[in-house]
Formats: sequence, C-alpha cells, structure tokens
Amino acid sequence: MAKKGRKPAPEPHKTASDYYSLNTKAVEDLVSADVTNSPKVSEAELRRYRSGPKIRLADWMKAVLLKWWFAGAVCFFFLWGLGIYVTDYWDQLLVLGVALGIVTDLLTNNLFRFYAKTPGANDRWMMFPQKKFITLFLNILYAFLVLACVVATYQAVNALLIALTGAKDTVPLGVGPILFGVFVTAWDQLFITMKRTLIKIFRDARKRGE
Repeated sequence: MAKKGRKPAPEPHKTASDYYSLNTKAVEDLVSADVTNSPKVSEAELRRYRSGPKIRLADWMKAVLLKWWFAGAVCFFFLWGLGIYVTDYWDQLLVLGVALGIVTDLLTNNLFRFYAKTPGANDRWMMFPQKKFITLFLNILYAFLVLACVVATYQAVNALLIALTGAKDTVPLGVGPILFGVFVTAWDQLFITMKRTLIKIFRDARKRGE
C-alpha cells in the first residue's frame, strides 16, 4: 500500500500589515522627486515609451505645414468657394483678409499653443503670441498686410512671365490654394523674423546701455 504524501506545513499566519507594508524610504524618494534629484534620461530612451507616429518632423517644418495648410484652406473656401457670389475684386480681398486673420487667430495660433512642448515654445511662429481679445483685430489687420504682399507677388510673377513669353492680356499664373498658401507662409514668416530681429536688437542695445 502506497504511503500517503506528507502534507505541507501550514503557512504562518499573516496580518494585513504584512501584505500592505511599504518601504518608507522608497515612498519618500518618490514624493520628493523633481528635476534636480531625478536621474537623467536620454531623449532616445524617452522616445521608446512615447506613443504616436515614428516619423518626427522638425518644429520649423510643422509650423510651415500648419500655416500653409490653413492659408490654402482660406483660399479654397473663401476665394474659390465664394468667388461666384462675391465677384467684385476689392470685396474678394476684403473677405479674404478678414477670413485669413480670423483663421490665424482662432485656429492656427491656438494649434501652435496646443502642441507646444512647453508654454511659449511656439511663440516664435506667431506674430501676436499673446492670447487676448485684441489679438483678433490685430491679426486681421496683419492679414491685410500679408495679403497685400501676396497680391504684389502674384502681379510681379505674372508681369515677369508676360515679359518672357510675350503673352499679353493674359494671366499666366492664377490664384490657387497651394501656391497661395506658400506665398502667405513665406511673407508671414519673413515679417515674424523681422519682428524678432528688431526685438533682439533693442534688447541688446538696452543691456549695453545699463
């Protein structure tokens, strides 16, 4: 007759405190952790745990694509879409300028603020980075300045093409969303760069004068 196996020894009685005991030092280290006492982690290591697409775009490329897309959308919806209803040339420019300023203030700039890694990180891509009620009107006025430069660019390019081809009484280069967005983005970034350069010059001059 086979011998019965020996029963395992009963486990010692454990209290609730045994199951929920915490390492006091570990908790204190976790609570007091900040930038100064935390170990440094490389950007490559952080990217391993971040969700999202693997293709990373440079900040300047994101800014250019965002501005170009919204400017092209304004041309598509307000110039092409309303062109059959608003036929007067100056009325078209009025509608286009107002729409461009509103879209810049309410959509483009807010998206810049939304995906900024830190507050103010994307201010360099906006003419008026402050989020105030007055910036809506400032962006509309600024949009008319950019639009005037875009119109002048189209006129200069068409004049050059006519001079090269000799095709008078024609418009070789029409207004389309893609090229319109390129011209708006180029002039906008040029003015923003000029503004930032002047601010830097004045700040440097003030520091030297102190």
